[in-house]
Amino acid sequence: MTKIFKIFFVLFILVPIMVFTIITPMDAHDQYVFGLSMIVGCFILKHLSHKHFVSVCMILITVVMSTRYMYFRTTQTLSFHSWIEVVLGYTLYFAEIYVYIMLLLTSFQNVWSLKREITPMPDDVSKWPTVDVYIPTYNEPLKIVSDTVLAAQCLEYPKDKLNIYILDDGRRKEFAAFATEAGVGYITRTDNAHAKAGNLNHAMKLTKGEFITVFDCDHICTRIFLQATIGAFLKDPKLALLQTPHHFYSPDPIERNLYLGRDIPSEGELFYGPIQRGNDNWNATFFCGSCAVIRRKALDDTNGFAVETVTEDAHTALRLQRKGWNTAYLDKVLAGGLATERTILHIIQRNRWARGMIQIFRIDNPLLGRGLTLAQRLCYLSAMMYFLFPLPVVTFLLIPLVYLYFGLSVVYGSASLLFAYVLPHLFLTIYTNSHLTGRYRYSFWGQIYDILLSFHLVIPTILVMLSPRKGKFNVTDKGGTIDKGYFDAHAVRPHIICAVLMTLGIAFGFIKYFMPEYFQVQLSAIIFNAAWTLFNLVLVIGAICVARETPNKRQRQRLSLNIPVLIYQRSGICSRSTLRDLSMTGCRIDNVIGDNYEDDPITDLEISTGYNSVCVPVEYVGYNDIDREFLRFSFTEISVNTQREIVRLLFTRPNTWVRPEHKPDNMFKSYFTIIACIYDSLTNKRHKAEPAKNNTSEKVGGEA
Repeated sequence: MTKIFKIFFVLFILVPIMVFTIITPMDAHDQYVFGLSMIVGCFILKHLSHKHFVSVCMILITVVMSTRYMYFRTTQTLSFHSWIEVVLGYTLYFAEIYVYIMLLLTSFQNVWSLKREITPMPDDVSKWPTVDVYIPTYNEPLKIVSDTVLAAQCLEYPKDKLNIYILDDGRRKEFAAFATEAGVGYITRTDNAHAKAGNLNHAMKLTKGEFITVFDCDHICTRIFLQATIGAFLKDPKLALLQTPHHFYSPDPIERNLYLGRDIPSEGELFYGPIQRGNDNWNATFFCGSCAVIRRKALDDTNGFAVETVTEDAHTALRLQRKGWNTAYLDKVLAGGLATERTILHIIQRNRWARGMIQIFRIDNPLLGRGLTLAQRLCYLSAMMYFLFPLPVVTFLLIPLVYLYFGLSVVYGSASLLFAYVLPHLFLTIYTNSHLTGRYRYSFWGQIYDILLSFHLVIPTILVMLSPRKGKFNVTDKGGTIDKGYFDAHAVRPHIICAVLMTLGIAFGFIKYFMPEYFQVQLSAIIFNAAWTLFNLVLVIGAICVARETPNKRQRQRLSLNIPVLIYQRSGICSRSTLRDLSMTGCRIDNVIGDNYEDDPITDLEISTGYNSVCVPVEYVGYNDIDREFLRFSFTEISVNTQREIVRLLFTRPNTWVRPEHKPDNMFKSYFTIIACIYDSLTNKRHKAEPAKNNTSEKVGGEA
């Protein structure tokens, strides 16, 4: 019996049962019993086994319950008494349809996840292909770009087969001088046509490597990056793209201002975990603009990188797949970059992502045209539809206020029956997502990110849908500092207005509850909408707290280390100590000499990088009252060669970037954690953050 026959046989048995389950009418009591039995069934399945079959069963149960709810909404709740109720009622209904479609698409993506392993390189080095490393830059400071360039020079790859290029669209003399001093290529052009995509396409005309590796100018690779990725291309001659995760070793604004040091998965872990692995299973991996290798022959087949949209990366992958090329995703963190520092920059960056994905949807719709399989079309549809989230999110926030303020019914029917259908649907959706992706995205935290962005993206989303070719590429500023904490009210002004309306709406609903005859309202409807609004209010306040920017005076990120270091004092005394953390501009070491450094200052530190020992001139910074057992230093006048060795030690170790294994999600605990974060933020309680997130503190002896 073939696999396809087995699948059709199972569907032949299951589909009639599912249809019967979905359309069978029930009163509130029976629906409560049925919904509770499905919840108990999922609970038993989850604790019965962790096998993939259990996950598939939970997805099927959730899809059936959600479909049953949508069938109920469609057939029994769309009767209205006024035109305004029609408009608002169908607005809510279409928002729910959007959520339902996204549930189906993400379930399809996540139900089979491919965990690809590294394909080893041939033992014969002469068979290794030539590689061009592109590092595009526009207006980023040299201190950021230099680390990426020097790390690329540490790649363990035959030097005669590796060429590194700075692609400077800013045409800056200091960058040309640095490229000469560091010994890498420097490419610029006379204009900035098509932004990053144009920059990459221009470089392709001037270089000859068989493969192209792209690193954003703040993404620092480990030295095994090429050895871990190129082998897959040698095994599969039709492989055009291999993408690796984007890992950010600095916290984004939500992590820094709201997580407050708590161990909570960051925003990107869900996409660069289950979603991309699911895409890989369907040969639908997205190119993400950095930390990827692309076959030049494949790019030549599609006339280079796509220039029609502001997300040239995903569009390029789509064009490659339309031409029949394969794509792959290697879920190994092989590079680390800088996250956006401030809330407003985070919003601007996501605005560009949203515009670009919607542009692709309008200009090169994956549902249309040739070359894609059905599975690939669905994966792209999921990604592009996701960025329509601002419209339904704002709808879900504001719709319950319509009843609290004006008594308008946007859902026809009794509140008890609505509760009986909606609660199992919502609970099972959250519970199953928690089971499938709980180590990558905790429950309700995704809503914080979406709410933060939604009010700012509503209008751009509508405009791009109407006129997809308008708008230009914008570069996200990186490497900035925040000298003093402040509240960025501009970034969350609409959220504050929304929170005030919600608070007043709950208060008004409270008044109506005790005066039902005067206001002519249903008590159950008041309770339903007030509870819905209160739930939303917590999430909105969480988004507002993100705008309370915490100070971030450190210009360069420091990473934890545990390696020996030699201390040289002016008198010539040499002492052994241990280096505890390191950045490109300074370090912290154990104080093993007491107060002797005051009369006999420390002038140099000798640090072993595993390949060489470098002697770095230092200037004593001091200590603070918290950790007097440590000494802090800043580096002075270090050469490019010394910088390269520090980069080698600091960033390029094979296990420099280790994705943490987060605890399993608990949906109830997760919601109360949000409340705790809000409380800490409002009361100015700050948890001590790590020097840099997700970095292993490693003792380095010899080669790291």
